[in-house]
Amino acid sequence: MNTSDLSDLEVAHRLADAARQAILPYFRTLNLVSDNKDAAGFDPVTVADRAAEQAMRALLRTLRSDDAIWGEEFGKTDGVSGRTWVLDPIDGTRGFISGTPTWGVLIALSNRDGPFLGVIDQPYIGERFVGDANGAFMTGPQGRTNLSTRPTRHLKDAMLFTTFPEVGASAERAGFQAVSEQVKLTRYGMDCYAYALLAAGQVDLVIEAGLNAYDIQAPIAVIEAAGGIVTNWSGGPAHDGGRVLAAANPDIHAKSLKLLRPFV
Repeated sequence: MNTSDLSDLEVAHRLADAARQAILPYFRTLNLVSDNKDAAGFDPVTVADRAAEQAMRALLRTLRSDDAIWGEEFGKTDGVSGRTWVLDPIDGTRGFISGTPTWGVLIALSNRDGPFLGVIDQPYIGERFVGDANGAFMTGPQGRTNLSTRPTRHLKDAMLFTTFPEVGASAERAGFQAVSEQVKLTRYGMDCYAYALLAAGQVDLVIEAGLNAYDIQAPIAVIEAAGGIVTNWSGGPAHDGGRVLAAANPDIHAKSLKLLRPFV
């Protein structure tokens, strides 16, 4: 059984706190070594990634022993509750090793229907974005603020983020470009912080491809709790990863989806 009287949200906060403590001693340190997990490209992992996930897993073994765990660095651990904690200890490790504060800790709690609680935590600047059935909020240097996505209706007024300029394969790049050509502003290299800014009402769209479940489940929960919508490029569920369209509202989502669908 679960061995804690803490709520799921309280457990999520404790996980994020533990990850912060594990990661921050390594950020912007000289000679931080990263290993490459992709022989055909570059997919870095550091001791900070592994330490953070191990810290969160240790807490879950105590606080939520019945729940499954799916983490980027140490894979899947079975549970019996039908619930899974989906962990990305450092989303944006390329940013982490570069010293930029766009990386974050991603924590989601999901069931068979997808994520219903999410945390995007940026330890260095002290911002935490949270979403669940009770709504979405952030805490940071200026205190606590409720989150609400933007009401932008037209692509010509929209701001679009993605992480990599190349996005993915050539067809995926073409799909992204079809939307990018219609918006007011396109920005790159934001990692998971782009999704946090969408939930906070700062931008309108995030379009990416090649994601894993642990890259997107926490952002889905936060963005949906703030009033946004996240799907794949066909308009279906995105919690398994792949091609993702995150939008501030149904109107801007529908306009973007119409441009992306020919490239699916």
